[in-house]
Amino acid sequence: MKLEEIEAEDNVSTVVQFVLLGFSELPNLQGFLSGLFSIIYMVVLIGNSLIVIITRLESALHKPMCFFLANFSILEICYVSVTLPRILFSLWTQDRSISLLNCATQLCFFFILGTAESFLLVVMSYDCYVAICNPLHYPLVMRPKKCHQLAVGVWLGGMPVQVGQTWQIFSLHFRHSNHINHFFCDIPPILKLACGDTSLQEMSIYVVVMLVALVPFVMILASYSKIIGTILRLPTAQGRTKAFSTCSSHLLVVALFLDQLPLPTSGHSAGTDKLLSLFYTIVTPMFNPVIYNLRNQDVLAALRRLWLQT
Repeated sequence: MKLEEIEAEDNVSTVVQFVLLGFSELPNLQGFLSGLFSIIYMVVLIGNSLIVIITRLESALHKPMCFFLANFSILEICYVSVTLPRILFSLWTQDRSISLLNCATQLCFFFILGTAESFLLVVMSYDCYVAICNPLHYPLVMRPKKCHQLAVGVWLGGMPVQVGQTWQIFSLHFRHSNHINHFFCDIPPILKLACGDTSLQEMSIYVVVMLVALVPFVMILASYSKIIGTILRLPTAQGRTKAFSTCSSHLLVVALFLDQLPLPTSGHSAGTDKLLSLFYTIVTPMFNPVIYNLRNQDVLAALRRLWLQT
């Protein structure tokens, strides 16, 4: 692993290439990890792509809930593709170097897609709220044009802030060490390599995380407090069960997402941070299609019809 450096104005070398240590401390498991992550990536691609294809082909699934579900699946594919191909490349070639520009690009897309996922969960909770609390107004409120506008807002809404935040982080000077003790360019290990005081950057990251996580969480909580209240007032047990099954899978995904939010610093060891990051960047997206497919009766019915036609 080579270290490329350039001379700064004060004659102190500045790192322009990082080394992602990844799983280098497990030399005997490189082949196993390569096979495991390859399988996970295929499961994520196939599972989420299947949802997108089904929602496009089946006319019965041309409704807002399934439209946002397809967007969620596309988002999961993109989210995993930001990190997992780079991990596989490092495992296959043992080349763990990554340029400063590529590292910044990876982190920026990681930020943008994480923000989009947070926003999309809010939109999906709003969809559940309208469907259960105002069913008569649902076709009028969730018109196709409005659904597409909400989707565009989800995908583009966090870009300006996250591009600015990435620029702020990588405007820091990185000197002497270029070893990132992680398998992708994440916030905590990058800040550890920075010179000087990083408190301003950390405070900025906390503010952004609160805006893209806490505010959506409060909105989701408000939606589901009204949803649960409406469900409990339904006259029949069958109606309550059907209404709850409509939003239970979304609630589970929300819980998984909010429980894994990355922060700029933590009290965990580097190994624990890597394990947690592995869970929310790779494992959770693998299970999301399963969660939705097993609990969404419309998707299950469409899968059965597709299977019978083949």
